[in-house]
Amino acid sequence: MVTASASAWTVAAATPDPELPMLTLGDLGILRDVDETSDGVVATITPTYSGCPAMREMAADLRQRLLAAGYCDVEVRTQLAPAWSSDWITRDGRRKLAEAGIAPPNGAPRRSGPVPLTLGRPAAVTCPRCGSHRTALTAAFGSTACKSLHRCSACDEPFESIKAI
Repeated sequence: MVTASASAWTVAAATPDPELPMLTLGDLGILRDVDETSDGVVATITPTYSGCPAMREMAADLRQRLLAAGYCDVEVRTQLAPAWSSDWITRDGRRKLAEAGIAPPNGAPRRSGPVPLTLGRPAAVTCPRCGSHRTALTAAFGSTACKSLHRCSACDEPFESIKAI
């Protein structure tokens, strides 16, 4: 849903995520809208999960980047519905995660439609280092609540994975 001029959207989308600096707010899919008004710019973001501690930093960084780009009046809004889904991470974002040694969530990015519910054991997380599916969950939470810790049986390396939501 892009309603902004390319320049305001481009500036906003290029804002780095404070917890995953290899990704931008655009890569994560949390930048929902950027609207230029006669008074300034209104940017809308959605948290990756309720209670995300990085939201305040993301909003402040987004606001500062737009101000630095010459927009005088900048408002950053939070939109909770629809809830963010890991399907919103772009293909480029998934590539950047893997290059940084963090397994992206399973599945291809989607922009709309229902998220399928799968009963049973979750699919194995692919090792971002060697590509093996022979991995094991070692901890449900990693350095942030949106990541889990895993170990690869093939290369014996530990790695983090972004949780599929």
